[in-house]
Amino acid sequence: MKKTYAWCAAFALVALAQASHAQILVGQTAGFSGPVSAGVQETKAGAMLYIDAVNAKGGIKGKQIELLSLDDKFEPKLAGENARQLIEDRQVLALFLTRGTPHTQAILPLLNKYGVPLIGPSTGAMVLHQPVQTHVFNVRATYQREAEKAIGQLTSMGFTRIGLVYADDSFGADGVEGAQKGFAAGKLSATFLEKFDRSKPDFGPIAARVIQTNAQAIIMVASGQAVVDAVTAFRAVGSTAQIVTLSNNASSGFIKSLGDQAPGVIVTQVFPYERSVAYALVTQAQELAKAKGLGDISPAMLEGFATAKVLVEALRKAGAKPTRSSIQTALEGMRKFDIGGLEISYSATDHTGLDFADLSIISANGKFKR
Repeated sequence: MKKTYAWCAAFALVALAQASHAQILVGQTAGFSGPVSAGVQETKAGAMLYIDAVNAKGGIKGKQIELLSLDDKFEPKLAGENARQLIEDRQVLALFLTRGTPHTQAILPLLNKYGVPLIGPSTGAMVLHQPVQTHVFNVRATYQREAEKAIGQLTSMGFTRIGLVYADDSFGADGVEGAQKGFAAGKLSATFLEKFDRSKPDFGPIAARVIQTNAQAIIMVASGQAVVDAVTAFRAVGSTAQIVTLSNNASSGFIKSLGDQAPGVIVTQVFPYERSVAYALVTQAQELAKAKGLGDISPAMLEGFATAKVLVEALRKAGAKPTRSSIQTALEGMRKFDIGGLEISYSATDHTGLDFADLSIISANGKFKR
């Protein structure tokens, strides 16, 4: 009896080891709760559309991709600790779809220490592009590109009094730098520059500044709830200024959080229109979402979907037994990979990804419109 029990226990351990070996573990830390939770959840949902479809067809060389996601509550310190757990304890082969600029910066030392590639951080921070971060492979365009595009659009519409409100962190500073390029191109300067404490925002004084300057438009370089609170404060004092924010807020959850204030808000985008049939990327995502009964896809879902395609391609090219190093090599050898109407190339000296930028406006029916 004891021999039988010992044999069963040993068999179970072997089976467990084989099951673990049959998985390709990929890690994610992001704010699944907190001020950016709506966008984070949609981005992951988009990624899982593609990962689930790949797994349903046998995975990568017979191995299933497993995404281990941890909630960092949009706190940089917790993002760093989550990344440590994923890399050291769970032994993930790569990290994927982190969210936030200071949050991604917090994990860079771990990427460099352990040689772990990070694919598609959901941030357009220039610090992740220049100089090249060895283990960071960007998919989406930079915030500077978005902010510059937004200023250009506003000036072409005749706006001359444009204010800039930004979070007092590296994300905010990055957006300001891009906006300044747009102002320079339009031979204008910002009507005002106002920063706020990301952890304890107070938009009352800034609302007074908006009224004092009679701003026609306001660029908000901020995340989720902070933008909602700012818009509420500005409207409460009578401002009708055009509100523009960046693609980190391109989710249906963000529209819902704005409520009655949503129509007319402009949101920059870094992927094609999510209802465009001109891009195979979009139509494929739409078909998979429909098959799962998810309804319409959002820009945030499309970002996750596109990033998952880059992840899967890297895993396919990383060999029968992928390692952190072979995934890194596969990514740096990626040339003109077509994700469905857009091409991505990397090299040892270029981890930029796409440069696509566009604008959308929230319509009266609560949808992004271009």
